Amino acid sequence: MATLHIEHPINDLKTWLTAFGNFAEARQKGGVRAYRIFQPVDDDKYIMIDLDFDTVDEAERYKRFLELNVWSSREASPGLAGMPQTRVLERVAPET
Repeated sequence: MATLHIEHPINDLKTWLTAFGNFAEARQKGGVRAYRIFQPVDDDKYIMIDLDFDTVDEAERYKRFLELNVWSSREASPGLAGMPQTRVLERVAPET
């Protein structure tokens, strides 16, 4: 399993969540198996997302999709308030 970890500033949580919801089909077609959304308790203008994939290749492809088709367009990412920072992660220890 691989996880695409994304974090970035946002303008407004409701706007961001609506935009995120608009990409549900793209996430499914892109191989996202599960996702988790986090927000720091002391910063309501920041968001962190973990998207789980079966493989690193799927995670990398989806990252590229986001870079080319979502984050580059104000219309596609209205809640985005800064450039996302991303990392593709692999689990190295079993779950406890």
